[in-house]
Amino acid sequence: MSEKDENLTNEEMTEEVSDDAKSAEKKSQKRWYIVHTYSGYENKVKSNLEKRIEYMNMADKIFRVEVPQKTVTQIKGGRKQEKEEKIFPGYVLVEMIMDEDSWYVVRHTAGVTKFVGSAKKPIPAKESEIKKIIHRSTAQTQKIEMDIKVGEKVRIVSGPFAEFVGDITEVYPDKAKLRAMVSIFGRETPVELEYKQIQKL
Repeated sequence: MSEKDENLTNEEMTEEVSDDAKSAEKKSQKRWYIVHTYSGYENKVKSNLEKRIEYMNMADKIFRVEVPQKTVTQIKGGRKQEKEEKIFPGYVLVEMIMDEDSWYVVRHTAGVTKFVGSAKKPIPAKESEIKKIIHRSTAQTQKIEMDIKVGEKVRIVSGPFAEFVGDITEVYPDKAKLRAMVSIFGRETPVELEYKQIQKL
């Protein structure tokens, strides 16, 4: 190998190393920020921002836009319906390298009202918090909603009290549970049940 070739190879190697260093530096600057939006505009903001990232060539500074959602199962009139529900209505998560250009692109997207933090200095979210939020939205847990109230009768369809009928005495919608009085061997017994264990009569 000639001295010229050797020098060229060394230069190429130096370039590769500097590219790797730049890439590592970029990675370390990449953080999640929380953006406040008009209520009900979360998905529109995500769509608008993704279009702006492409149009303004900002893919090397703005990486991901997330609207955390979970699946909610509603049971009305004995029929199951599934819908997506926002975990944090009015907020969108953006993974980005914060500088004047990227701030401008996000802040001036239609529907965005502000970054969380001070007006001039958005505060990055903690990585641990973001992981929890994203895990919550991708986990297969389902919140079940049911139009039931105290005093109504329900049939138990699963568990140790299957086929018994009970009168609802308390409803806990946040936990998708209820308490009912069930007649067992002639005695009224309070039983705690999950929505998925019952059927409205």
